[in-house]
Amino acid sequence: MGKGDKKTKRGKINRGSFGVRRPRIKKQVRPEEKISVDKKAKA
Repeated sequence: MGKGDKKTKRGKINRGSFGVRRPRIKKQVRPEEKISVDKKAKA
C-alpha cells in the first residue's frame, strides 16, 4: 500500500488519475450566475 498501488488515494495522486478513492472536484455554480438580471427587471 503506497505510491505504487492503483487502488489507494496516494497511488492515484502519484499516477495523476482519478477514481472512487480520489474523485474529481466539480466547480460549483454561484447563485448570481443562475439568475438572469434581465428577467428580474421585467417582472
